[in-house]
Amino acid sequence: MFSSLFKSFGLSGRSIVLRAPLEGDVIPLSEVNDETFAAGYLGQGVAIRPTGDRVIAPTAVKIEAIFPTGHAVAFRTVDGLDVLIHVGLETYNLEGRHFKVHAAPGDMVTAGETLIEFDRQAIVNEGYDITVPVLIRNAVEFASIKGDVGDHVIELDQLIVAKSR
Repeated sequence: MFSSLFKSFGLSGRSIVLRAPLEGDVIPLSEVNDETFAAGYLGQGVAIRPTGDRVIAPTAVKIEAIFPTGHAVAFRTVDGLDVLIHVGLETYNLEGRHFKVHAAPGDMVTAGETLIEFDRQAIVNEGYDITVPVLIRNAVEFASIKGDVGDHVIELDQLIVAKSR
């Protein structure tokens, strides 16, 4: 009886927090200068204009894919979020220059472990937008995805809250 009442007020379900995998200023996806990311075609979330130079595991994760070029990583959190982090826009064209990969598909890593290091200034100097989309690829499984837009985050700060159905 009460469960349906709680659902009607949006009080059911649990919230899953995704912590920040890098330091920087959080912006809405709609402000990303790439239609695929801005429209949410690859998932819902936020983007970060980084002030740091690495991507870390925001919690315990299993690496699903990490590009040898170092520009992107996909993983699944222990809480069930499928996450894609894409360092910069069109940065696959750098063919790995300015990136160093520290993980491989299948790896289980803990919160705070470095996944990718990148030379932010060198990437910008080559003319690339360094904005980093952080996407929840399985967003349709959740009632809502809300990011801390407008905040400056440091590694492991709260970044996105996914509320289950």
